[in-house]
Amino acid sequence: MGAVEASLLELAKLLPRFEDIVELLENEVEARYILRRAADHFAKRQAIDQLNRPEEEEISYLIHALVDKNWERIHSGHFSSVPLTIRKIYALGCYFKQIFFLLLENPSLEQRELCGTVLDEAQLLGCTEELYEKCTELKHALMQYLDERATSNNSLPLPILAAVERRASRCDIPQLEAPSILEFRTSCYQALQPTLLLNTINHWPALSKWRDLNYLLKVAGNRTVPIEIGSNYASDEWSQQLVKLRVFLHRQFGPSNGRADHEIEYLAQHELFAQIPALKADICVPDYCTVSSNNAAGVDIKAWLGPSHTISPMHYDPKHNLLCQVFGCKSIILASPEDTANLYAHESEFLNNTSQIDAAKPDFERFPLLRRVRFYELLLQPGDCLYLPPKWWHYVRSETPSFSVSFWWE
Repeated sequence: MGAVEASLLELAKLLPRFEDIVELLENEVEARYILRRAADHFAKRQAIDQLNRPEEEEISYLIHALVDKNWERIHSGHFSSVPLTIRKIYALGCYFKQIFFLLLENPSLEQRELCGTVLDEAQLLGCTEELYEKCTELKHALMQYLDERATSNNSLPLPILAAVERRASRCDIPQLEAPSILEFRTSCYQALQPTLLLNTINHWPALSKWRDLNYLLKVAGNRTVPIEIGSNYASDEWSQQLVKLRVFLHRQFGPSNGRADHEIEYLAQHELFAQIPALKADICVPDYCTVSSNNAAGVDIKAWLGPSHTISPMHYDPKHNLLCQVFGCKSIILASPEDTANLYAHESEFLNNTSQIDAAKPDFERFPLLRRVRFYELLLQPGDCLYLPPKWWHYVRSETPSFSVSFWWE
């Protein structure tokens, strides 16, 4: 047995046993049959003398078919309506497919690149939360295995972004200098008062480390991430694409990003830190997010990375939101939930939390009710956080290359 095969079979010990996933598969007869055979196969595969090559080829074919079928089921309607069971079966199929059939049959550089993409899609399209006991351990071990053997990056280095100098700017909402938890609870959270929290995350290692885009490239460049393409997600030309983070970084921050035909792309509202734990070590969940439960486990963490001129159109979120600025700065325009009726939300089911207006250039002729709206403006700068209560409308525009982290909680 070769060293590569031996190390893969060690990783195979982290795959689920059939009894670990049997409850999930109760009503999925086809998936139950295929995953049972795959789990039993790898339980026997630990002993090389029990290898049955025809059986392995048959199960490999079945696993590939299972992944393809559930990929189609995931894409048959809007992603938010896909049952978790389908997404979990897809993730399980990816784990068996990518590593222990793709890699065992061909451990080439190209195959490892493909497996890295499959690993990311298991998390992006599938659902790995509470999949089975050792799922997180397997995911991290696979990521480490693939990254250690990844194709070397011979491209030109990325820039180290200059620190943005803090400047005086208009702020139409209250400002607090790194408030205590008690002050935040009474002045912001309980009062449902949007507030700019100054110099609140200066202790994060991310503030200095992430401006070196080569650090992001080294830690996360091989991961596949969803990218938004177009001026903003409510526009007709908007689209999405799954790409390697290194491709996105070079396209948006490399030498070509100054061309006239350069297309703006945005890594927006992505759970990057669940996908890449090494980056999560550079931040921490602010204590402000635990005022309602004293528990950070229920906090959703999202990443927002892009060049200047990325825009999130005027919209609201249903949860409490703490938007933290790591590097760069963003101009933000707010409006109260009391003005919802005057903000011309889209009628579409999936955009009914998004306004049709351009908050930066309001068209009072087309949208006359905007004359009744009171808008609040501010500049979010590195080290600062913006607290937004539920359903407060906000428009966000990056004035420079920018990395923000948002924390949402009930």
